[in-house]
Amino acid sequence: MSVFHSDLKMGRFLPPLDIGPRMARLANRMPVRSPAPPRDMIISDLEVPGPEGAPAVDVRMYRPASATGEIPVLVWMHGGGMILGNHLSEEDSNVAFARELGIAVVSVNYRLAPQSPAPAAVEDCYAVMEWLVANATELAIDPQRIALGGASAGGGLAAATALLAYDSGRIRPAFQLLVYPMLDDRTVLRRDMDTTHARFWRPKSNRYAWGAYLGAEAGGDDVSDYAAPARRTDLSGLPPAWIGVGTLDLFHAEDVDYAERLQRAGTAVDLVVVEGAFHGFDVLFKKKPVSRRFWEAQRDALGHALFGSMTLR
Repeated sequence: MSVFHSDLKMGRFLPPLDIGPRMARLANRMPVRSPAPPRDMIISDLEVPGPEGAPAVDVRMYRPASATGEIPVLVWMHGGGMILGNHLSEEDSNVAFARELGIAVVSVNYRLAPQSPAPAAVEDCYAVMEWLVANATELAIDPQRIALGGASAGGGLAAATALLAYDSGRIRPAFQLLVYPMLDDRTVLRRDMDTTHARFWRPKSNRYAWGAYLGAEAGGDDVSDYAAPARRTDLSGLPPAWIGVGTLDLFHAEDVDYAERLQRAGTAVDLVVVEGAFHGFDVLFKKKPVSRRFWEAQRDALGHALFGSMTLR
């Protein structure tokens, strides 16, 4: 019997790919081709004031053209191990969230490592959230219904932004949507994990990315929980969360542990574990039923969090 999910059997043929500094530089030089804006969506490219002493942050905002009044907003952080990608790289999903739920989505072009190590990225994301609250009336969004979300590194940043918001005491996000989030630098030190079937994001890439983001070797004693949210010992007081991960994902253990710790701290958590799924399976095999169900679970959880019941358009 294959260890891979029946929809993902072709994953066993994916070649090993490890990301280092050279590949990261090449990948970030590749242009991102955005499709023509959908007619039912208002898309705005905006420049948001960055953290004190830092550059402005580029964001792209998606809003259904039919939306009226103040609507909820999802602040989305893209994936890429803190070293790759930009705010346009997950546009299909952002448009789908906005369209199907009738919400605004703001995708953040946070600073990347190693040029800008931690805490630059999370500070950028928090600055965007502060800007949304300060300009809620003009933007026609509901500041009481702000969700934080992201995939992989973006999921880690969403969790870190929730921690920063809690500690600041000024903003209370309504929800965390954490898609196979990158939460714990100490995973690079583990030798008890079977990574034979890890795909797309493997131990060598993880080690490089964490080192680039931290500006030091991962697993040290002085890593901030704003960089690696799993380092936070007390997870009480945080927003409800949805966490999804596959059993073959390099982040499986750290994600399940974080979900369980959130639950023990009194936070409502919906943990979705996909048997036989690897990191990024829903990106590489987007049209497969398992990938579609995975995204629909995210959409449904977000809808319940922001509206109290499903509001599909």
